[in-house]
Amino acid sequence: MKKVLFLVLALTGHLALARDVDTLVVMSNSMHKEVKNVVITPADYSQTEKPYPVVYILHGATDDYRFWPEYVPEVHEFADRYRMILVFPDGAKTSWYFDSPIDSTFKYETYVSKELVNSVDQNYNTIENRTGRAITGLSMGGHGAFYLAFRHPDIWGAAGSTSGGMDFRPFPDRWDIAKRLGSFDQYPENWERNTVINMVPLIDKSSLTLIFDCGTDDFFYEGNKALHEKLLNRNIPHTYIENPGGHALDYWLKSIKYHMIFFEDYFAESK
Repeated sequence: MKKVLFLVLALTGHLALARDVDTLVVMSNSMHKEVKNVVITPADYSQTEKPYPVVYILHGATDDYRFWPEYVPEVHEFADRYRMILVFPDGAKTSWYFDSPIDSTFKYETYVSKELVNSVDQNYNTIENRTGRAITGLSMGGHGAFYLAFRHPDIWGAAGSTSGGMDFRPFPDRWDIAKRLGSFDQYPENWERNTVINMVPLIDKSSLTLIFDCGTDDFFYEGNKALHEKLLNRNIPHTYIENPGGHALDYWLKSIKYHMIFFEDYFAESK
């Protein structure tokens, strides 16, 4: 693995000093390739200071690890404001953050939950336990955040999702899901087993601290609402928010701010 420090970062047409923005290149032994990730540390970050909590923020389908830092420049301020390390993994455009049961070259569950987390802890001054880690994301990344947290509550203590694909079964021909799981007609068990709404039995009241939201005009709205109701039925505490809006950047710009405040409170209460 190797870490490369960016000297400058172009954001919305302006150049800004970016001594606190790294690209962390991790060798994935599970996939036999190097994977790039952006890491943002607070401006006063120092290896000699007390360890920092870490928030992993996942991108949506067709994007990559550069999406959040480039299109949502406010995330740079979040590292300073909330005194967190922010990690933006690469999800290979449409990995859905699975270990694909039909394609051994896609093992992004293993990559993010094990290889990347280990690399971040080795290279940065982090709180190296679940109470110091949270994960969130948008769309495919919202699905990925809950998918990974539900399956690995020993790694993450809190999870969020904005406009997440919590039930992707109504979309059998979209976003390369069939390339990762096989077609719905041929491999229905893969779809049932790997959609977040069917994974609620994996967690209990104390497993995770959860926040998720979705716009009422979003094509993923019904899946999010159904997940909320399923969590309620099982008496699993969570924060669920509905707001006007669709599957769009302006919605995510507002939503991610609530997630950061939520995680700040979680980390403070976990000390």
